[in-house]
Amino acid sequence: MLRPAIRGAARGRSFATHTSSIPRNYPSITPPYPTLIQNLNHVRSVLKRPLTLAEKILYSHLHDPVHGLGDGGRIRGEAYLQLKPERVAMQDASAQMALLQFMSAGLDRCAVPTSIHCDHLIQASDGAEADLKRSIISNQEVFDFLESAARKFGIEFWRPGSGIIHQIVLENYAAPGMLMLGTDSHTPNAGGLGMLAIGVGGADAVDAMTGTPWELKAPQIVGVHLTGSLSGWTTTKDLILHLAGKLTVRGGTGRIIEYFGPGVHSQSCTGLATIANMGAEVGATTSTFPYTSNMRGYLHATGRGPVAQAADEAAGKGFLSADDGAEYDEVIEINLSDLEPTINGPFTPDLATPLSKFGAFVKEQGWKDELSAGLIGSCTNSSYEDMTRVADLARQAKAAGLTTKVPFLCTPGSEQIRATMERDNVTSTLQDVGAVVLANACGPCIGQWKREDKKGEENAILTSFNRNFKSRNDGNRYTMNFLASPTVVTAMAFSGSLSFNPMTDSLTLDSGNRFKFFPPSGQDLPSTGFTPGDTSFYPLPTPEPQPDAEVVIQKDSQRLELLEPFTSPFNDGNLELPPLKVLMRVRGKCTTDHISAAGPWLKYKGHLTNISENLLITAVNDEGGDVNVAFDHDAPSGITETGTIPGVAKRLKGRNQPWALVVDENYGEGSAREHAALQPRFYGCNLIVARSFARIHETNLKKQGVLPLWFADKTDYSRIGSGDMIETVGLVNLLQGHPDAIIKLRVTNREGEIFEIPTTHTMSIDQIKWLHAGSALNHIRSQMK
Repeated sequence: MLRPAIRGAARGRSFATHTSSIPRNYPSITPPYPTLIQNLNHVRSVLKRPLTLAEKILYSHLHDPVHGLGDGGRIRGEAYLQLKPERVAMQDASAQMALLQFMSAGLDRCAVPTSIHCDHLIQASDGAEADLKRSIISNQEVFDFLESAARKFGIEFWRPGSGIIHQIVLENYAAPGMLMLGTDSHTPNAGGLGMLAIGVGGADAVDAMTGTPWELKAPQIVGVHLTGSLSGWTTTKDLILHLAGKLTVRGGTGRIIEYFGPGVHSQSCTGLATIANMGAEVGATTSTFPYTSNMRGYLHATGRGPVAQAADEAAGKGFLSADDGAEYDEVIEINLSDLEPTINGPFTPDLATPLSKFGAFVKEQGWKDELSAGLIGSCTNSSYEDMTRVADLARQAKAAGLTTKVPFLCTPGSEQIRATMERDNVTSTLQDVGAVVLANACGPCIGQWKREDKKGEENAILTSFNRNFKSRNDGNRYTMNFLASPTVVTAMAFSGSLSFNPMTDSLTLDSGNRFKFFPPSGQDLPSTGFTPGDTSFYPLPTPEPQPDAEVVIQKDSQRLELLEPFTSPFNDGNLELPPLKVLMRVRGKCTTDHISAAGPWLKYKGHLTNISENLLITAVNDEGGDVNVAFDHDAPSGITETGTIPGVAKRLKGRNQPWALVVDENYGEGSAREHAALQPRFYGCNLIVARSFARIHETNLKKQGVLPLWFADKTDYSRIGSGDMIETVGLVNLLQGHPDAIIKLRVTNREGEIFEIPTTHTMSIDQIKWLHAGSALNHIRSQMK
């Protein structure tokens, strides 16, 4: 059970101590640089070429650095790497399913340091104190489960109110040259400290937690060469918004983005984290930067001086930057001096418009020139630097007698940031002009926003968040979310107009005079150091497992449910999938938000039966164009042929009829949520054939025993429809250990016509074993017997 001190959220805050007073176990947060450098020397003897920084970090974490790269042939984009991550971090929504899977492995402790962060289940409504108190009460059984599992297995448990997982990782665990996994797609945020932090599903996290080598197809490396300098209103957020417009949501798939050049070294550590965070929006595996003096300063400021000293030594040996002459698969040149503030959206994070052209863009689209709310913070932009810059604008506005014209919500990234903001009068400055400061949690960024206005109405909000798919923030599919820097969001909140350009435009005061903002300035680090605030939110470092502790799951819980292993479709000895009924053909963009919605559904993240009721409920059926409509062509008499997507999927499951999906481009982009793979598998899906997949989701499908295939000819997408029957041809060769096997789909359509469609796949030797066993976890369990 949670300690009584956490059950009540309405007690006073403490600011007396500095970050250095937080207990730390430095060996657990310092990469083993001597071992990594020795591993890298083995790798160099095989590859015999200059290496990028990303390659150094990846290859030094090989499970077998001597033989892990074979003969050193083509690696990037071709080879599968068996890796040893140093750490795992899980947020409270995804941790539930990850822990349920880990528990079924039968181990008594985690193989690597692991942490749980309670940030996703706190709903924004009235303000920090009330929201936190209400959310603790409404989610008590989930928090009790997470804390009890953490106690049993020796996991660090960050309590509700401690902050957002990615900000906490940056402040406490991230270190140059580290390799870590996180059960959230924005885990790459930690790359701001010159490491590789990769977002994965819970089953991938279980690999690391059980000591199983974690597999990753060696990414290509995109080099982004930064020159010049940012000035005026332009921030690192504008850099990544600009790059998202260039690369699109698919441009980073299967690639690591590695930034280099003189423009890197002038950016703050938290500014680099903003860039790395939104690399997820272009599909990148992760992003990273060479070690800089600003990273060193951030480590010292956050009480990790010994980590900085070890990193200095490793950097001196050439480990924390690319070799001279290292080659990238693509190089993108960006002169920071040429950038201007950028606004991206709506409904996709890669529709980039320079601020100077945004007003005209709004007019061209015929949208109302009205802003309905401004929101700043989130894991992307909630640093001390971000908050002091917006506070500078608030002070300018207050001096002129201005307050915000629209609701203005602010989310601190962590208790440390919140407490330091309050101590330094940043919070009061924002509140003086109308801001509502929310709890240290994800809140509106992930749909945890109890918004009472604009329901069902078209409206526009401006946020400093990272993602802006339809319905994501407030559940209203007509809300247009535009992404911008915190300073642009703040300035526009004082105008209430989408066309307002704070670089050039002025506001009319009550006196009739005109007011124009000066470009904002801020501090990357507080001059008197950070203060930790309420230290009861913090865990003790590296706690010992307590094997006798009971993991708390309430009887008949509607929030938590023990997992039953998925059965293998090959238990009868047949090494082709059974004949599959096509559930539907999904049209266009289908993110993990479409497949498994968040918002109010977050309460069921630990209960697979209940959360599966939201399967694909916002997906578009290509046969008719309707949302959440599927066809049951074999419906018995008296049962309608048309139903919801989860409803028809359940019918097929009830008939013991396995099924398949046909999907479009970049299927499963967005969040790392593995429920988007678990739910179709739970209802009987064995195969999904796509024009293309997003990286994390494709891996999650493989982990749960769903075969992901790619159309060899993308035009074949439209040849398969709902109710058609699909059989695999050639899968037997794959399952017999031939990863180059060609798999075809034999389709029998509803008219009785039979034809074959060629496909491709990305299955590795180990992934083939997962498929044969019915899931990766089934395979892991079989190896532990």
